[in-house]
Amino acid sequence: KLLQAIIHPDTNETIFMPFRMSGYIPFGTPIVVGLLLPNQTLASTVFWQWLNQSHNACVNYANRNATKPSPTSKFIQGYLGAVISAVSIAVGLNVLIQRANKFTPSTRLLIQRFVPFPAVASANICNVVLMRHTELEEGIDVLDNNGNIVGSSRIAAKHALLETALTRVVLPMPILVLPPIIMSVLEKTSLLRSRPRMILPVQSLVCLAAFGLALPLAISLFPQMSEVST
Repeated sequence: KLLQAIIHPDTNETIFMPFRMSGYIPFGTPIVVGLLLPNQTLASTVFWQWLNQSHNACVNYANRNATKPSPTSKFIQGYLGAVISAVSIAVGLNVLIQRANKFTPSTRLLIQRFVPFPAVASANICNVVLMRHTELEEGIDVLDNNGNIVGSSRIAAKHALLETALTRVVLPMPILVLPPIIMSVLEKTSLLRSRPRMILPVQSLVCLAAFGLALPLAISLFPQMSEVST
């Protein structure tokens, strides 16, 4: 299990610690806390979305299917596509909420806390599809029961990308939806009202717990080695 967590199954190379799945929570939680900070400015929204997609892009690349070589240009294309889509959606939704006169300031603040999820989920799909688009064109290696390569399949690649994309939508759901709900309740308690400095540490712990729940859940949706009918 230790070897599987550290070594890439296709290249047999050591994966850099921040980009391993086992390193996703300790290195990703500070970014999640930043994404969910209240009263964000345009600059802070752009910064945290950029940092999140940069980390996601590196995780996607480090854990990619490496049975076929993929040009660096595809990685850069996927990275730029993810960053542009995440920033555009997050900034666009924030602007729409700010201009919505129907909402009270407290309601507007609550809605703003949920903006990161649609931005991150849609950008994660762009990130995976753009970065691994070559697999759809060239296919990925398929193995028999004994682990022998029997050919290359575009259908298997389609399955792999679809499953990875769904995982990347499910993963941020508890992380970016649960903490705003929990924090909106906790911030009304007398403990946090009398000690506002505790809000950030408490939010960090809530995000850490949500991340710890979401990551195993998302990864367990599909097996690492899938089967396709001949």
